[in-house]
Amino acid sequence: MRDSSESGPRIWSRRSICLAVLFAFLLPPVLVSAQKAGTAGTPKYDLQTETKIKVTVEDVKMPPKGSEKQPVHLLVKIGADTLDVYLCPKAFLDDMGMDFAKGDELSITGSKVKQADADLVLAREVVKGNNTFVLRDGKGNPVWI
Repeated sequence: MRDSSESGPRIWSRRSICLAVLFAFLLPPVLVSAQKAGTAGTPKYDLQTETKIKVTVEDVKMPPKGSEKQPVHLLVKIGADTLDVYLCPKAFLDDMGMDFAKGDELSITGSKVKQADADLVLAREVVKGNNTFVLRDGKGNPVWI
């Protein structure tokens, strides 16, 4: 019998190998579905609350440098109200060649949702001039994943 203090190759039991293989196959799909569903604090796109609005950009909120996977969002005016519109990760915005500035007039199709006490819109499609940017498919799933 080996003493636990001895060094040398460790022999894996059949059970350990089976568990390792099981986790290797089950863990990636679980992580992907968790990423698609969002974390507990991330609102989910709701087709029942989808709306189309015409807005003017008041401010563009970029994520901090080094956080390009975090979403870009716009503070927009719709009448006298200000609304927060979440677009997509900065890296995707850059890949699509999208840029927004204060004063831009946009037409946005998106889902009105609540996060904590705040109302916000998860954008599915943004029209700026003659350019249409599709951020989510018809079911509201992000196209950048």
